[in-house]
Amino acid sequence: MRGLIHIADCICLSILWLAFSIPIVTMGAASAALYKAVYQYIRKGEGYLWRSFWAGFRSDFKRNTLAWLAVLALLVLLVVDALVFRSLYLQGRLMGNLYWVILVLICAAVTWVAWLAAYSARFNGSVRDVLRFSLLLMVLHPVKSLGVLLPILAGAALILIAPVLLLAAPAAACWIGGITMEKVFLLHMRPEDLKKETGADSSPE
Repeated sequence: MRGLIHIADCICLSILWLAFSIPIVTMGAASAALYKAVYQYIRKGEGYLWRSFWAGFRSDFKRNTLAWLAVLALLVLLVVDALVFRSLYLQGRLMGNLYWVILVLICAAVTWVAWLAAYSARFNGSVRDVLRFSLLLMVLHPVKSLGVLLPILAGAALILIAPVLLLAAPAAACWIGGITMEKVFLLHMRPEDLKKETGADSSPE
């Protein structure tokens, strides 16, 4: 029954995320809200589903939107480059091999978006701070960042196979990836914040 309840929660949160992401420009705030709701409501069992999501969406809306637009511009540029180099690749041109490099960069940018949403949901700071520190965490922890990317890629693959899974995959990928990101956050928290978070008296080694 608990598993069925979690599946229902994932469906509800995924639908909320999709609805609030429709304008595209609000996807950053919606992603931060999704992470906050998954972390607080599903993982910690605190609060209420809608209230957790709405509070995450409203909190620092301007900051999260501006940070998302900056990364969105990078994603658009990379996608355009991918289309151009794919065309060259299909034509058999040497420059077309850069298509695979662009795909790797797109994966890195998507991973950055995940880190950005999580960091924005969990910590305060300016637009510059959330962009810089989320990118820094991704770079400093490449193996764990791979653990963040894989659920996203798996979710995307499953959606292509069965589009109905779009109703649950976003929250599920956020939940799985969030487990990895929270371990990284604990490594970089100040001792006083870590004590509040875990109840421990000292930071982990």
